[in-house]
Amino acid sequence: MIKFLLNRELRVEESIDPNMTVLQYLRTEAGKTGTKEGCASGDCGACTVVVGELDGEDIRYKSINSCLTFLSALHGKQLITVEDLKEGSQLHPAQQALVDQHGSQCGFCTPGFVMSMFALGKNIADPNKAQIEEALAGNLCRCTGYRPIVDAAESMYQNTRQDQFDRDHAQTVARLRALQIEEQPQLNDGSKQAHNPRSIAELAELLSQNPDARLVAGGTDLALEVTQFHRELETLIYVGDIAEMKQVTVHDDRIELGAAAPLTDCYKALANDFPDFGNLLHRFASLQIRNQGTLGGNIGNASPIGDSPPALIALNAEVVLRQGNGSRTIKLEDYFIDYKVTAQQPGEFIEKVVVPRVASNEAFRSYKISKRIDDDISAVLGCFNLTIKDGVIHNARVAFGGMAAIPKRAQHCEAALTGQAWNAATIKQAKQALANDFAPISDFRASKEYRMLTATNMLTRYFVELDEPATDSRVFSDSVVQSYIPEPRSVTTQTGGSAHV
Repeated sequence: MIKFLLNRELRVEESIDPNMTVLQYLRTEAGKTGTKEGCASGDCGACTVVVGELDGEDIRYKSINSCLTFLSALHGKQLITVEDLKEGSQLHPAQQALVDQHGSQCGFCTPGFVMSMFALGKNIADPNKAQIEEALAGNLCRCTGYRPIVDAAESMYQNTRQDQFDRDHAQTVARLRALQIEEQPQLNDGSKQAHNPRSIAELAELLSQNPDARLVAGGTDLALEVTQFHRELETLIYVGDIAEMKQVTVHDDRIELGAAAPLTDCYKALANDFPDFGNLLHRFASLQIRNQGTLGGNIGNASPIGDSPPALIALNAEVVLRQGNGSRTIKLEDYFIDYKVTAQQPGEFIEKVVVPRVASNEAFRSYKISKRIDDDISAVLGCFNLTIKDGVIHNARVAFGGMAAIPKRAQHCEAALTGQAWNAATIKQAKQALANDFAPISDFRASKEYRMLTATNMLTRYFVELDEPATDSRVFSDSVVQSYIPEPRSVTTQTGGSAHV
């Protein structure tokens, strides 16, 4: 069985379809229809709810897409919906602000906006405009034009007062802690099952017993098989309760990222060493998706247009694959074999990702081309990591997404750069060599000609940014703003050892 709090109510579920999403559960089982279904694919935000989970002695509140969250992921957590905010006849400040600022017309999207605003207020007491816009970027509205909604978010806590969640904080912490000591949670409806292992050892054993099971981390892609393709997944293993796989550890020479760590938790460690990686993650889908989606899932999905693999390949990252009691470490670039085909063997799973820390004279940049700034998939993603010393390129790692069936290094381009002078003539030769690395296809995101032209132009941009730092697009681009991310567990660098998140 699984146990969770639906606001203050303890819910215990055992014989229920493990393929059921939180959205379905709320609307058909709990009778809470305030949460709406719009796209059922995590794009519109109408289904946004907030999950509270223990973080030491505190509760961390995260906005998520309920349409992409399987019910088993709720064990040991608190689920908060739009119906839970009002106290008697008094609206919550997030709700009242939307009324006062005329932020709702047809009202269909309003509950999702309310919940995103609620989570924003719980994480940041006085958010700035950029933080508000990021918090709301995963919510779409066809009626109001957003200005009054942003106004509402700016004004909702002008008259700060405690809400019921503040007053019940200590009691909720105690109740959630009591749920952590329950036996290994699981769901079983007689034909399908879901397991929630608590350790890597339990996960390895479950996977050996169920080699065809589907692993669920954030589930933001896997859930689409249920909601969009109407498939039934017989056995699910949720890895989000495994503390070891959610750790982010910073060593002197490397960063280790647990495969089940949400992207919001990976952000701080990666952005500290590689600001451009932080900018890339800032544009990774929506905040709701980043709160759920994981680095391990983005890799394991093996999409040719996944945002993180090209950046990680350019940084010479490795993945640790676990099977039973044994593990092996391989270069990430060797993990991808062909379209949706990887080096992962039956019974193996990604345990963690290891990223070397920035070295002297290294210059990493990433460029994402998509049809809109927020919440969009890349047409082309280029990542460049060159070591330049005394005007000579000593090492070059260049990787692209969207240019082949897999995230892939541009080896001809790298060869044209390595050992050469850092100048425009070398860049011109490298751009010509890039044509030998890829034969991109045309699809609804971009034509093959556009992809190739864009890829070569990225190399020019990289050269200009490094050669003339004042023209660095990050200085003047409105698309790169201060990120609003629910504050992750602090990442600490510990000399001679490691610190856990």
